[in-house]
Amino acid sequence: MIPEAQNTKKVLLLPPQLKNDGDLAGNTYVDTQGWGYAEFLMATGTVDITLGSTAEGNAIKLEECDTAGGSYSDVSGGALADAIADTEDDKLFQIDINLATKPHKRYMRFNAPHAGFGANGVNAAAICILSKPEIGPENATERGLQEHIIV
Repeated sequence: MIPEAQNTKKVLLLPPQLKNDGDLAGNTYVDTQGWGYAEFLMATGTVDITLGSTAEGNAIKLEECDTAGGSYSDVSGGALADAIADTEDDKLFQIDINLATKPHKRYMRFNAPHAGFGANGVNAAAICILSKPEIGPENATERGLQEHIIV
């Protein structure tokens, strides 16, 4: 039997980076087909500016689409309460999506994370953890990992 932690897939949505005044680079989507649950995590390092969606004053939110390259629309209820403040260093923010009981489109992503202007900027990264698969992943690659050590 595969332990629950190994029965997941991790997807890097936004590579770790420092950004001052503009959209964070490399924001991408996750294909949720065949999975029952998705955890979207935004992680901050040191920040001295606000981080939001499209503009720094807007709350970070999720979007969905039927095709990877199509027009994305907001996920109903899929937003943080507020933009990430310039005082929220070294924090994790999470939005959970139940894919099994509520209809959602196949592809999901964070709306373009945008950093305000500050002395240094914002350090941030985002991942998605997919779980409750229809068919479990059998190796590191299928789990979205470069390498997976099991002790």
